[in-house]
Formats: sequence, C-alpha cells, structure tokens
Amino acid sequence: MNTTMAPEQLIHQLNWRYATKQFDPKRKIPDRDWAALEQALLLTPSSCGLQPWAFIEVKDPAVRAKLQAVSWGQSQIVDASHLVVLAYKSNLGEGDLDAHIKRIAEVRGVEVKELAGFRAMMAGLLIQGLDGAGRAAWARNQVYIALGNLLTAAAVLGIDACPMEGIDRAQYDAILDLSKKGLATAMVATLGYRSDADKYGGLPKVRFSKKDVFIEI
Repeated sequence: MNTTMAPEQLIHQLNWRYATKQFDPKRKIPDRDWAALEQALLLTPSSCGLQPWAFIEVKDPAVRAKLQAVSWGQSQIVDASHLVVLAYKSNLGEGDLDAHIKRIAEVRGVEVKELAGFRAMMAGLLIQGLDGAGRAAWARNQVYIALGNLLTAAAVLGIDACPMEGIDRAQYDAILDLSKKGLATAMVATLGYRSDADKYGGLPKVRFSKKDVFIEI
C-alpha cells in the first residue's frame, strides 16, 4: 500500500505553516494527533543514533506562567495547546554510549560484544575527540534536527507551531530543575491552532529564490 504524500500536498502544508504568534487557547490538539507528534520526535534521526536529548511537555499552568515570565512575556507559552522544551544532554559520557549500545542489542537481537567496534568509533569521536564543551555543543546541535522534524510533522497534520529561542535558558533550567537530570534547555516549541487575530497568519511567506540558496557543483 502506498502511504506516501503527494509532493504538491507536502509543499502546500509547508507554505501553510508559519511561526504562529497568537494561539487560540480554547483549541487543543487531539490526543491521537499529539501521539503522532510524540512519535515523530522519537523517530528523529541523530548522529550515531545517540539521541542526546529529552523532550519535556509542560502541562502545569502555574509552571507555564513562570516560564512565560522568562520568555519575554510571549503569549504562546501559556496560550498554545502544548508546550515542549527541547533539552540536550549537557554532560554526555561513556554511560550514554553504553545505554545506546545496550538498546541496539535489545532491539536488533545481537550481542553487545558484536557492537564493540561501533562503540569504539563513537568514543573516539565524542569522548576522546571532544572536550566537555564540545560534546555539549554537539548535543545541542542535534536537538535542532528534532525541532525541524517536529515542525514539519505538525505542518503535515495541520497543526500550528512556533519554534522559540527568545527565552532565558538558564531560568528554564532552574524552573524545570533540569541540571539534576543532566539536561539543559536548547529551545522550546509551542503547538496548537492559530488565532484568527494573529496578523502574521495571512502574510505571504518570505524566502529567497532557489537560485539564491542552491548551488550545483
């Protein structure tokens, strides 16, 4: 059975999406659709498959209010149906490599020892090859892949979203107590449905032309 989307449908949805500034607080994402977005995040690719991240869904209105105060007062934080904080592992280490190897062995039915070469390669790249700051930067960059995947998946489902970096990351870490979990905030994403009052919803999308950004060699 062919379950692919037609190219014109994909382009239509990507043209439809925009960084929503005003959400309708009365409209909530159906559970079925939200479950699909969670799966999209789980299925996000990452270098070596390490998935150096965590996704924190903030449901508590009181916590959301605290986060809005350290997000330049932006209304999306409290009005959107869902708020997700995309965090990265701030102190990636040997234990994370071991956990990944163990999971591969479980899922693919192989022995851990068969993956020794792969583990050594990862250790050489990330543990011996980078210092702590380098590993943290690498992990944070990986999270942007997850953000892109989430935004595209939401657009395909007709769900509005807004990626947000206009936040005080240190305050997010403190409010959500992330440092104790070995995590740090990269960015947030708010998701739901646009308000009719959002003036940005009807504006033409501005992008450079293909000839300005594509290079053929």
